Amino acid sequence: MDTIFTLLMVLIMIACVLLVIVVMAQNPKGGGLSSTFGGASSAQFGVQRTNDFMEKSTWTLGTVIIVLILISVVVTGKPKKTAAPIPAAPAKTEAPAKNAPASENNPAPANVPAK
Repeated sequence: MDTIFTLLMVLIMIACVLLVIVVMAQNPKGGGLSSTFGGASSAQFGVQRTNDFMEKSTWTLGTVIIVLILISVVVTGKPKKTAAPIPAAPAKTEAPAKNAPASENNPAPANVPAK
């Protein structure tokens, strides 16, 4: 169970990093990283086609992240089917009294300090 959770978390992290990269590389209306680093107009490199790919990859990665999170919750959130064992009650033992009254079977000690 722990291995599955770790695998799902690694996949979610990878998808998140890819999503950040894709979002940062997109060319919004006000410009983006593609215009910052290139400085050339978007018509030279065919940015219109890459924007379609970037938009589809953004939606796909977002969906993948949501699905992986839901799978991790379902897989790791189930309670265990085995019932917890009931602990056995400890056996009751009685300790002998320190100052037991003297009887025929149990004579009193000769030197008992007075309280």
